[in-house]
Amino acid sequence: MISCGRVKTLHYAGIAGSGMSALAQFHAMGGGAATGSDRSFDRGLAAGIRAKLEAQGVRIVPQDGSGVRARPDAVIASTAIETDNPDLEAARGLGIPVIHRADMLARYVAERRAVAVAGTSGKSTVAAMVYEILLAAGRDPSVITGGGLRALESQGLIGNARRGGSDLLVIEADESDGTLVRYAPAIGVLLNVDKDHKEIPELVRMFSEFKSRCGRFVSHAGSPGIEGLAEGARTFGLGDDAQVRAEDVRLEADGSRFRVSGVEFRLPVPGRHNVENAVAATAAALEAGAELASCARALEAFQGVARRFERVGAARGVAVIDDFAHNPAKVRAAIETARLQAPRVLAIFQPHGYAPTRFNRQEFIDAFAAALRSGDVLWLPEIYYAGGTAQKTISSKDLADPVRARGKDARFVERRAEIPAQVAAEARSGDVVLTMGARDPSLGEFARELLAALEK
Repeated sequence: MISCGRVKTLHYAGIAGSGMSALAQFHAMGGGAATGSDRSFDRGLAAGIRAKLEAQGVRIVPQDGSGVRARPDAVIASTAIETDNPDLEAARGLGIPVIHRADMLARYVAERRAVAVAGTSGKSTVAAMVYEILLAAGRDPSVITGGGLRALESQGLIGNARRGGSDLLVIEADESDGTLVRYAPAIGVLLNVDKDHKEIPELVRMFSEFKSRCGRFVSHAGSPGIEGLAEGARTFGLGDDAQVRAEDVRLEADGSRFRVSGVEFRLPVPGRHNVENAVAATAAALEAGAELASCARALEAFQGVARRFERVGAARGVAVIDDFAHNPAKVRAAIETARLQAPRVLAIFQPHGYAPTRFNRQEFIDAFAAALRSGDVLWLPEIYYAGGTAQKTISSKDLADPVRARGKDARFVERRAEIPAQVAAEARSGDVVLTMGARDPSLGEFARELLAALEK
C-alpha cells in the first residue's frame, strides 16, 4: 500500500458512480491529478457528469486500460468493478496498486474529524443536512457523499463532494458491500436498519462493529432489533425515549414543522421520514459542537439533495417528482410522501439490479401493496442492467403480478420508453407522477420525458 500523502496521480475505474466521482473530485480539489474511465461514458451516457468532472480537472479516458498504462500512482475501484475489467487487468500487469473505494475514503476519514452517516435509508440526505448545518455555523466542513447537494449543484459542481478549510469531514458510510466497518470516524451516526442489501442480523453485526470503531455515536432510538446499538449513544427520533426528539410534528405538502427542546423547526422538504432525517442531523451536529438554534436556521434553508423527492415540474395540473427510492422502505416512504401532495399517485419504479430485486422481492411486493391506494397506478419497467455478470432469473413482472393479485393497479411494461405516453393518457389534474429508482444515470432525464409527455 502507498501513503495518502505520497499519492499524486490516481485513476478511478467506474468514475461515473456517485461514490467514485465524489472521491475523484475531492482528490482534484486538493490539488491531486486524477484520471477516470467509465463504460457509461464509453456509451455516450452521463454527459453532464463527465463535463463537470472535466471542469474540475479530471481527465476522462476510455475504459480500455489506457488510463492505467499511463502509470498513475494507484487505481481506485469499487466492489462494483469486475475483476476482468480492462483497467484492473492493466493494473495487475503493470504492478500498480489497486485501492478499494472504501479504503481511500477511510484514509480521508482518518486524516480528519469525520462525521460518518450510516443506515439503510436516508444517508445522503442526513449527510447533506449535517454538512449544511456545520457550514452555516461557520465551521467550513468538507463533504463526500452519494447524492448531489443542490446547494453545491448551484455552484456548477456534481454536488457530492466539496473540500472545506477545516478538519471537519461529513461522509456517507455505505453498508451495501460491507465496507463501512473500515471507517473509524470521530462521530458515527446510525439512522435505521432495514433489509436491503443484507439480512437484518448481518446488518446489526456490521453496524455493531462500525459503532465500536467510532469515537462517539448517534443512534435512532426505539428501532426494533437495534436497541443495543443505542446504548451509550446520543439518541434521536420521534418517540419519548429519544434524547433529541421531534415534537408537535405537522406534516405539510411542501415541508414539515416541529419542535426540538422548545426550538421551532421549519423543514422545506416533505415527508415524515425527512423529519426523522432532520432530527438525526441535528443530533449529529450537536455532537460536533453546533448549537440547536443554528441547526434550526440551517435546516430552514436546506435546499435538498438531487433526486430526493425532487420536483421536476408540472403540466396540466400534474406535478412530476423524481426520487432515488430503491429499497422497499424507501419506495413506501416516497409514495406516502407523494400522497401529502395529491389524492392520486401515478408511480413508476425501475428496479436497480437483478440480485437486489431477487433478494427483496417479497418486501417490494408488500411495500407496494401497503402504500398504493385505490386509484393509484404503478408502472414497472424491466430491471435496470448496468452491465457485467448477472443472473437474469427475475423480472419486474415478478413484482407486478403479485401486487396486482393483491388488488392494486400494477402494470409491467417491458420497454420503459412506452411509459410516458401511457402516463400522459392516464393522468388528470391534481395527480402526482412519481418516478423512483437508482443506479441508472438516465432516470433524471426519464422524469423530464414524463413531463414533456404531459405538456403535449
